[in-house]
Amino acid sequence: MFMMTSNISYHSMKGTNLKNRCIRLTFVVFLTFLFFYFLIHHFLSDADSSIQNVNYYKSRYRLENIENYEDFSALKATDLKQRIAEMLKIKSTVSAELRELEAKRQKLQLDISGYNAKIDELKQELSRQQTELNRLKISVEQAQVAQREAVLRNTPELALPKALYSNVLPKNYKPLLASEYLKCKMSNCFDHSRCSITSSFPIYLYDPDVVSVTNQGYEIDIFLKTTIKQTFGYNAHLTKDPKIACIFLILVGEALSDQETLRNNRYANTVDMKAPLSSEILNVTALYKLKYWASDGRNHVLLNLARRDLSTGSRNVFANVNTGRAMLVQSTFNENQFRQGFDLIVPPILGSPGGDVWQECSQMLPARRKYLLSFQGEMTAINKSNSQISDEQQLDEFIIEHLKEISNGMHSDKFYLQFECIPATEQTNLAAIEDWYLCGTDNSRRTILKDSTFALVLVPERSIISSTLLQARIYESLRAGAIPIILGGDQIELPFSEMIEWRRAVMFLPKARVTELHFLLRSVPDIDLLFMRRQGRLIWERYLSSVQATIDTIVANIRDRLGIPPKPIAAVKAVSVFNSTFIPLKSDPPIMDIEPEESLGPIEPPYPSPQFRRNYTVFLTQRREIWNDWADPFNLYPHLPFDPVLPSDAKFIGSNLGFRPIGKGVGGTGKEFGESLGGNHPREQFTIVILTYEREQVLMDSLSRLYGLPYLHKVIVVWNSPKPPLEDLRWPEIGVQVEVVKAARNSLNNRFLPYDAIETEAVLSVDDDAHLRHDEILFGFRVWREHRDQIVGFPGRYHAWNINGAWNYNSNYSCELSMVLTGAAFFHKYYTYLYTYWLPQAIRDKVDEYMNCEDIAMNFLVSHITRQPPKKVTSRWTFRCPVCPVSLSEDDTHFQERHKCINFFSKVFGYTPLLNTQYRADSILFKTRIPHDKQKCFKFI
Repeated sequence: MFMMTSNISYHSMKGTNLKNRCIRLTFVVFLTFLFFYFLIHHFLSDADSSIQNVNYYKSRYRLENIENYEDFSALKATDLKQRIAEMLKIKSTVSAELRELEAKRQKLQLDISGYNAKIDELKQELSRQQTELNRLKISVEQAQVAQREAVLRNTPELALPKALYSNVLPKNYKPLLASEYLKCKMSNCFDHSRCSITSSFPIYLYDPDVVSVTNQGYEIDIFLKTTIKQTFGYNAHLTKDPKIACIFLILVGEALSDQETLRNNRYANTVDMKAPLSSEILNVTALYKLKYWASDGRNHVLLNLARRDLSTGSRNVFANVNTGRAMLVQSTFNENQFRQGFDLIVPPILGSPGGDVWQECSQMLPARRKYLLSFQGEMTAINKSNSQISDEQQLDEFIIEHLKEISNGMHSDKFYLQFECIPATEQTNLAAIEDWYLCGTDNSRRTILKDSTFALVLVPERSIISSTLLQARIYESLRAGAIPIILGGDQIELPFSEMIEWRRAVMFLPKARVTELHFLLRSVPDIDLLFMRRQGRLIWERYLSSVQATIDTIVANIRDRLGIPPKPIAAVKAVSVFNSTFIPLKSDPPIMDIEPEESLGPIEPPYPSPQFRRNYTVFLTQRREIWNDWADPFNLYPHLPFDPVLPSDAKFIGSNLGFRPIGKGVGGTGKEFGESLGGNHPREQFTIVILTYEREQVLMDSLSRLYGLPYLHKVIVVWNSPKPPLEDLRWPEIGVQVEVVKAARNSLNNRFLPYDAIETEAVLSVDDDAHLRHDEILFGFRVWREHRDQIVGFPGRYHAWNINGAWNYNSNYSCELSMVLTGAAFFHKYYTYLYTYWLPQAIRDKVDEYMNCEDIAMNFLVSHITRQPPKKVTSRWTFRCPVCPVSLSEDDTHFQERHKCINFFSKVFGYTPLLNTQYRADSILFKTRIPHDKQKCFKFI
């Protein structure tokens, strides 16, 4: 009973629970549909009005149908299920419509984004075109200024001087009296009418194998005769036409007797023969009968060059000889014989015929050597009838005794003083002139001089202003790096003294100051020691070291005396890699990759740098520097990096031609800065030189990046490969001429050849894989214009001293540098001439051996000439493009070779000319806060 009742109650409760669940479910479904209603209404409110209205009525209709149901609780389960299915179908339809609307909305947004991007692109293009238009306007203004300058110019454009020659042989004049030839000066004994200022100084040499003015039994030294003839053959001034000659040269000596000719010693140190008289050597009759002597010898130069016999008496073959109006060139002169400003004192010919001479020189460091002072010599025995000792001899004896006391004094300085030769000099005859002979051999004296800080030079007797032995001592001292101390220097003359500033390399002391000698030597600081030693080596190498150096200096001295410019230095002919019938293919100009808001400069037609504008004035205003700093008076350069600068107001008052001051002189910021070059020099452009080897695509990419570069005159591509470029290679059209030059051989030295195709002073040397922006290039160009004599570039390097006492090449980041790589650097074209013709051949050979280090060699050269470090610009430490192939510079062998190069180059120069700098150039307004209406000089520099 109890169990049955319980079951009935259980089923009754179960039905009640089911009913309640259905009611609750119905209520939840109703709330769900209400939620969807409001959700659908929210989405449809943002859609288009037409779609919104349609969907609104559809939804409303469906919802109204739902509301028609009076009571969900009264529905049966099957009807409720049907209603739910209908609701889900409505939901699906609404969802599909929502997805369709979302797709349309996304499409509209994409279209809007595309239109916005197109608008931005058009704005950028408008900005570019506006920038280009502004550049063209600037270009037009610059062209108009150039046109006005051309109209107003009232001075001729100077080019290479056109030679004007004499066209007649010298005519006969009345012979000069014996009492008059000693009064000769350039004004009264030289015929200037044969030497036009535009003649380039033609010289005529009597053939020494045909014409002789020596007596029988004497013959000119064979080596000297052959070498002189060969050396003059190399001289650009030599002519075979006597009609146009300015001067006539005749080789008189060194004339040796038949016995001396048989010997083959370099030069004699002993006096073992009687000194011959000048009348025994010189055939005066033959001299007067020279074909173009013209009775008085005007414009003749008599060369008496000593080599093997250095004895003072025998070398003065012109003593007491009436040489008319001829110039005398020799090493020994009496005081009453030498005609200042007319005759020429030269060193004896003690060196090689020519070529590299650096191996004969000693290293310049350390500044202070083993011996403070050295001397090796012996006074000649004097043949004088009066046995009484003169005052001069007494003074010489006092000097010797005092020097011995100094040498033996209580101090730390070491002296090497030898006043008697060991073994003794054998003098079989007494000399007529008091002079100091050399002791030992050339090698033994060199050994002592290499260890000497100073070298004592004692002068001959007072009547001699120059002797061969004196000049030989100067020669040997400078070669060994021992600074000559000439005791009695106030009574002698040194070679080429009207051009060479000897006081920068030699100390001159009167004999009366011998007691102060030790004090003076101790007071010279290291900086002056090394300056004088460096200057002495410069003089020795350029003017004294070889036969060619001496002959070229003789010619240059006389030419400079007449105010005639030298011959223009030879440029290297740029031979195109393409034959005359082949026309390379061109590609369309690339898209400019510059900031649209930044105008870097005007687009100008090619404007080569004016050449040879100072032909007749540079040797007047800068003679001292040419002879003593640059040491190159032998060539005329088209332009120099050392030209003087006009004062800033000259460009507005009378000398404004070519100048482009910023804001027409008012100044300004970025806008005005980009319109003009400004600075202290007239307008100019630059040439890019690219060295390449079988990397065509890399080269084409580099060329393409140069499109639209302002102030670019031309691009020279040095094609180092023996294979010509591919015929189907397309060369980009970049707006300027691209000249592809064929290299004679694969050499990195080709980077610095002075090609005649380079027509600007500024040269930008660039590797074919270098990646530089336009603003970087132009900033470097502007900085170079202010430092024209230095290398100005981007990647900096330095030389570091290692623990082994040698130099290392270092490319790590550093706050100090000493080199700028010429893979991306500006320099003056002048240095390409020096690199090719002036730099020792051994350095260029080392570059070819390693196929490396040409940039280090150029840095050595420029620092040696200027004594200044290079200039680095911008923060860039490397310059290679990120997608280019790995170059040789990444190899460890590359760095090992560069270590060796620095040490070898230092050995060749005698010291390390590289100087350190902690300076880097950035534009003036870089990181400066400026008003919003102003622009910086460069946006990123």
